[in-house]
Formats: sequence, structure tokens, C-alpha cells
Amino acid sequence: FCGNRFEFRAVGSSQNCCLPIMVCNAVMSAGMAHLAGLVEGGMSHRDAVAQVFKENKHVIFTGNGYSAEWPVEAAKRGLPNLNTTPKAVANWNTEKNKQLFDTLKIYTAEETEARQEVMYENYISCLCCEVETMVQMTEKGILPACAQDLDRFKGMDKLAGSRKTTYEAIADQLEKLKAVYLAKPTALADEATYLCDKVKPEMVALRAAVDKAEAMMDSRVYPYPTYESMIYSHHF
Repeated sequence: FCGNRFEFRAVGSSQNCCLPIMVCNAVMSAGMAHLAGLVEGGMSHRDAVAQVFKENKHVIFTGNGYSAEWPVEAAKRGLPNLNTTPKAVANWNTEKNKQLFDTLKIYTAEETEARQEVMYENYISCLCCEVETMVQMTEKGILPACAQDLDRFKGMDKLAGSRKTTYEAIADQLEKLKAVYLAKPTALADEATYLCDKVKPEMVALRAAVDKAEAMMDSRVYPYPTYESMIYSHHF
């Protein structure tokens, strides 16, 4: 999906690089096998390369691959944009992929299906852990700190400013997150998609509300290390 170049970024710190490396090698092997098949079938090297280029030139894009126009153009060319984990995992076990892995003796069809299930379970487990941790951090740390900070301005509404509404917005957003999270389905694919499309936006909204509170809260009562203290603590 990167246009006229192949670009491979490092995997996340919690991930093992063996799977993406295997996929990269499988893609290259499949392409070389296809080209070799044309040559072995009697086609000249030049004609074989020309045919492969003609079959795949729609993926070449010489413009700005980071622009907003490229995803639109890519869709016109029939190129998928699997920009979330559930979308990518849903396409892992397509018939084309299963046939490719089986032909290259990497995975059987059953193993490809099993790998997809593991991917779903890992994504769901990680995201559920993040949601529940966020709820606990907010309930046990952020909200008590908000109450403590607000209490310092009791009877001084003008000095308190927008603290009350800002802190209450955290409590409101927390309840929204908990309600949406509890409504998640149980089927693997449905649960992963729901967590991505419905729960994560509520997490982002809660994060934004807490960030706003952090900017006005007394640093002595804020319950967690700030970026400033973690990055610049050696200056203090």
C-alpha cells in the first residue's frame, strides 16, 4: 500500500518480528515463483517481466504516499487499506492467503485459521486489559485527586475556574466507557471489531478529559508521573 516502494517499519516492542518477516519472505517467494513459472513455461525473460509489470503496475504510485489523496486513489485502484488490526486479521485467512501458505509449505489451511484465532484473542486480551486498567486508574487515582484538588478551592468559585466542570466531565466519560465496554459481543471477530470501533474512541475521549484536568491540577496531588517529570526529572 506504500506506492512505488516497499516500506517495512519495526514491529512494536511487545511483538515478535518472526511473523512479519515470514510474510515478507512469503510475498517475495510467491512473486519469484510466479515469474519463474512464466519463464519455465516458455516465455522469454523480457516478456515474463513485462507481463508481471503489466499485471501489477496499478500498485505503483509516484506521488505523496502520505497524502490524504493517496488512500482515495488506492481505493480506485482496488487496493485494500487495512488500517486497523481487526480489518487486517479478518483478511488473514482468505482463500488466496491459505493457498499461498499451503503451496509454500508454511501453514496448512487449518494452521492459517488457527493463527487468525490466536491473533484475535491476543488483540482482545490486550485491549480488554488496557480498558480495565484505564478504568481502575481513573477510579482509584484520577477522580480522588480531582476531588482533593477541587476541595482546595471550596468557597472560592472564581479561583476554581472551570475545575468543577472539567473534573465532572471525567466522571461522565468514565461511565460512558464502562457502559460501552460492558456491551461488547462475545464472538471473536465481532468483539475485536467492537473494541476497535466503539470502545477505543471512548478511551480516547476519557484520555482527553484527563489530559485537560492534568493541565490545571496541582502537581502535588496528581497521582501519576507526568511526561515532564519522566523526561526532565534530571533537571529538578
